[in-house]
Amino acid sequence: MGGLDISTIGFVIAIVTGIGSFLVGRHFRGKRAEKKRAKERVAAQALETRQQRRARERRERG
Repeated sequence: MGGLDISTIGFVIAIVTGIGSFLVGRHFRGKRAEKKRAKERVAAQALETRQQRRARERRERG
C-alpha cells in the first residue's frame, strides 16, 4: 500500500554495489595515505643536518 516493492535481485545488486564501493574507497584511501607518509618523510629528511643524515644512512645500511 503505497510502499516501495524491492525485488530480491534489486536488493542483492544494491548490497554488492555497496560492498564494491566500500572496497574501492578503502583501496584508494590507502594509496593516498601512503603517498602522504612518503611526502612527510621526505620533508623531514630535508630538514636533517648532514650529521643526522649520515647517522641515519649508517643505521639503514646495517
